[in-house]
Amino acid sequence: MRCAEVYRNGNLAGTLIETDQGRFEFTYDNNYYNDSSMPAISLTLPKSQQTYTSEYLFPFFYNMLSEGTNRLVQSKHLRIDEQDFFGLLLATAKYDTTGAITIKQID
Repeated sequence: MRCAEVYRNGNLAGTLIETDQGRFEFTYDNNYYNDSSMPAISLTLPKSQQTYTSEYLFPFFYNMLSEGTNRLVQSKHLRIDEQDFFGLLLATAKYDTTGAITIKQID
């Protein structure tokens, strides 16, 4: 199982987990979920429920990844399988992302 904290503008928004069975779970942090001033991290992950599950990496997180040649270069440089989308997300979305969301692996 691999886990990561999801931050929105530096505020802990929730956790993203890849289970041993290859499923994914995103759970809003209790404080973030209960704070009505904090928006949902994505239109596809609204704060209408606290936990989401999926058979594949949620499209919102998948779209944070590089595409094409850039992904190939990153995977070779980082020695991560090009199809390990969660691993690439953990390695590349720590600091400098296009949007307000950053991902930090929980060891």
